[in-house]
Amino acid sequence: MKLLFRSPPLVSRSRPAVQTAVAIALAGLISAAATAARFALEGTLPPGYPFLTFFPAVIITSFLCGTAAGTLCAVLCGFAAWYWFIPPNGFALDRQSAFALAFYVFIVTVDIVLIHLMTRAMRRLEAEKRVSNALVEQQRTMFEELQHRVANNMAFVASLLNMSRRRLKADPAAAPAILDEARNRIETMARIHRRLHDPNQVDLPVGAYLRDLCTDVIEASGVSGVACEVDVPEMTLDIRKLTTLSMLVSEIITNSLKHAFPDGRVGRIAVSIRLVDGETAVLTIADDGVGLPEAPEDAAPGHGLGNRIVEALAKQLKGTLVRQSGAGLVTHITFPL
Repeated sequence: MKLLFRSPPLVSRSRPAVQTAVAIALAGLISAAATAARFALEGTLPPGYPFLTFFPAVIITSFLCGTAAGTLCAVLCGFAAWYWFIPPNGFALDRQSAFALAFYVFIVTVDIVLIHLMTRAMRRLEAEKRVSNALVEQQRTMFEELQHRVANNMAFVASLLNMSRRRLKADPAAAPAILDEARNRIETMARIHRRLHDPNQVDLPVGAYLRDLCTDVIEASGVSGVACEVDVPEMTLDIRKLTTLSMLVSEIITNSLKHAFPDGRVGRIAVSIRLVDGETAVLTIADDGVGLPEAPEDAAPGHGLGNRIVEALAKQLKGTLVRQSGAGLVTHITFPL
């Protein structure tokens, strides 16, 4: 029984038109074979066995082709038994033949209904098995993703602490400010991950997600008088890319809030993403603050901790970073989708 019910009826795997034709053909062939077998047994069986070969034919047809074909086979076999094997022959109907036909109808109906219910139950079990297998695979993938993300986060924290240590060695007096800055960045990263894994944020568009993220960063900074505008088209990103993009946006906005608006200056930060060709996107973050100060000739560009973090995150996106300073600072990151 287990082997017979491993999959739905054979014909159900074909296209509908082919399925119907094959079902009718098989029902007719099996009915003819059952009739021939009954003729072959005529004379070797005692009287009273008109349906001996027809019951198995109905059951086999229902298993192979479904209940509709099984019903057709039952009708054909019933007429064959009535015409040739139920006395008086030739579709004659009396009390005895009526009782025999009623018995036949009852038995084949029970068989067909049971097979139909068992087939439906097997299909449900197979569907549940596929769902269970998919859930197991999803859990395995999520566990691997979690391991990878935790490793990346620990590496990020380690890099951040290493850069902070180098700054401490260069300027020990700035230790409280450096440690506070490192703590704030780690807290920002924690907020990003909480938001990414919030069930209410699962189906949130990238634009709405970044809008909420920018609001969180500005509120956490305690800066007032700076507004953030987000312009992002309808798009989706995988969780890894969205995590890196979130940290990148958060870091650039944090740098702008820290340096672009001194002495309570009011201003605006604009975040936008432009799709180039369906495979590439350009992230632009612009503020209307004071811009970059003029650096000494021997100073390397982007030598600050915040700038180095932004450059490292841009590399994680496999993107290119371009900054333009004037009446404010504009940062462009071009990255593949």
